[in-house]
Amino acid sequence: MNDAPIIHLANARIFQRENLVLNNVDFTVYKGEFIYLIGRTGSGKSSLMRVLYGDLPLTEGEGHCCGFDLPTLKRGQVPFLRRKLGVVFQDFQLLADRTVNENLAFVLKATGWNSKKAMEDRIQEVLVKVGLSTKGYKMPHELSGGEQQRVSIARALLNDPELVLADEPTGNLDPETTGEILDLLLSISQSGRSVIMATHDYTHMKKFNTRVVRCEDGKLLEVSNTPVG
Repeated sequence: MNDAPIIHLANARIFQRENLVLNNVDFTVYKGEFIYLIGRTGSGKSSLMRVLYGDLPLTEGEGHCCGFDLPTLKRGQVPFLRRKLGVVFQDFQLLADRTVNENLAFVLKATGWNSKKAMEDRIQEVLVKVGLSTKGYKMPHELSGGEQQRVSIARALLNDPELVLADEPTGNLDPETTGEILDLLLSISQSGRSVIMATHDYTHMKKFNTRVVRCEDGKLLEVSNTPVG
């Protein structure tokens, strides 16, 4: 791969307040890679994700994500970093008092879109992509858990990100729905985006022949390095 990496961390040390969570992290991700990030609860998976999307500062070591230098990242730059990546959470984090379309429009407005027509077109595009083209007028509580997570993935795709960070996205879903969400995330990586999926659902991981990275004992370890497909 000749492209510059989407993520590059070198000798990075990741802290939660004063506590060192991950030490001497060396981690590089290229365009279109699908990576499983595994490890026990509390092992540092979410902290690593939060550093990548600018929610935790990187105070020691080198770090670049989507063209931004993480150690010098200023608060005012965080929204620009987040336009280049999408985040999918375990608990969906949809606004309960708004329809699916309104949830997605809220994100577009917050990231600088102002043409109503362009927003409507983009919302429909991402809903088609996640298989929910007819559900835009539903409220979140009218959707199944799997459908809510699809909306969350649609939201992550709105700004055509280079990188999707999925933090335990199948943690609240049944096995069949989990398989569908995994297929969707893999297809997103095959369209050229990088996807990092934090999980401790090891049964489904065997489905894809892909890179696996483990958080363990304060370190980030490469478990396997098998390219997708």
